[in-house]
Amino acid sequence: MSKLGTLGARLHHGEIGYDFVKNRKIWYGISILITITAIVGLAVRGLHMGIEFQGGAVFTTPKNMSVSVATAEGFAEDASGHDAIVQKLGDGSLRIQVAGIDTKTSDTIKDRLAGDLKVDGEQINAELVGPSWGEQIANKAWQGLGIFLILVVIYLAIAFEWRMAVAAFVALIHDITITVGIYALVGFEVTPGTVIGLLTILGYSLYDTVVVFDSLKEQTKDITKQTRWTYSEIANRSINSTLVRSINTTVVALLPVAGLLFIGGGVLGAGMLNDISLSLFVGLAAGAYSSIFIATPLVADLKEREPAMKSLKKRVLAKRAHGGDTDADQAAPATDSDYDEPEDVAAAVVGPRNQPASRTRGRGRPSGKRR
Repeated sequence: MSKLGTLGARLHHGEIGYDFVKNRKIWYGISILITITAIVGLAVRGLHMGIEFQGGAVFTTPKNMSVSVATAEGFAEDASGHDAIVQKLGDGSLRIQVAGIDTKTSDTIKDRLAGDLKVDGEQINAELVGPSWGEQIANKAWQGLGIFLILVVIYLAIAFEWRMAVAAFVALIHDITITVGIYALVGFEVTPGTVIGLLTILGYSLYDTVVVFDSLKEQTKDITKQTRWTYSEIANRSINSTLVRSINTTVVALLPVAGLLFIGGGVLGAGMLNDISLSLFVGLAAGAYSSIFIATPLVADLKEREPAMKSLKKRVLAKRAHGGDTDADQAAPATDSDYDEPEDVAAAVVGPRNQPASRTRGRGRPSGKRR
């Protein structure tokens, strides 16, 4: 078995682990700091809406242009009087976007670009984009997001409990806020591809969270019948038992997305790949973080407020104070034998006070003189 597999097995069986829940205030503080930074970036810089949402024109030049991106951007801004975005495509052609212009202005810009770039005007392809289509996409996306969040909260409240639904909702809002804020700070365009990426990351984030919640639900059955672990400790065990699985699924998902972002978008200059891959990359990383460091510790916080959990915690701590629990017991995984044993079973095991247990020898009859 590989070292990672051995580590995963030891984490799953509770032989080793890291106390995520105990240090939850640190994770909360980190998340609050990142979220505030994202909100400030969003408020100061704002989102750079793509041409699909503002309307405008897209000019595509012939292949193998020798003009640099910076030079072409200067030509486009001088010709239009607006900010322009220029991208060099894989075949050597240039894609020039100018937002907020109409058809008449588009023809004028096209002619000026042809002269500046020293190409025939017929070789430049001009495509007008109206803002109404992008607005419809955005409205549908917001509606879909609202319906999705409502259904998620209802499902989790039914399948698990309302505290887990609240924690999952907070984690999803956390992931969306960070992703949108980083978009504002980086300055990437918000296009329909970005919207698709944002909606996609919600499913990944929710998947990791539900995996931990399912383990937590299984391990906390009849939790009040034992006095060895508090709810927070079992929640921490649930995180550790699924930790390697969460890391593996996240890394496997991030690798191809990183290829799209850094190779497809950065090296090849594919604009649409940038729009989708950045939202996926940031969202997947934030989703994995929130499922481990935010959602489950938040559930533990909410559950520990219940009277039954408070009473359980007092009993567990009282038992440990009297030496009724050892470190080895705390590290061992929970089994059915950890819960209270019926008195009649205990009596049957003990047997008569003066008779040694070895006298039966497992033969089904008491030993004695042979007849």
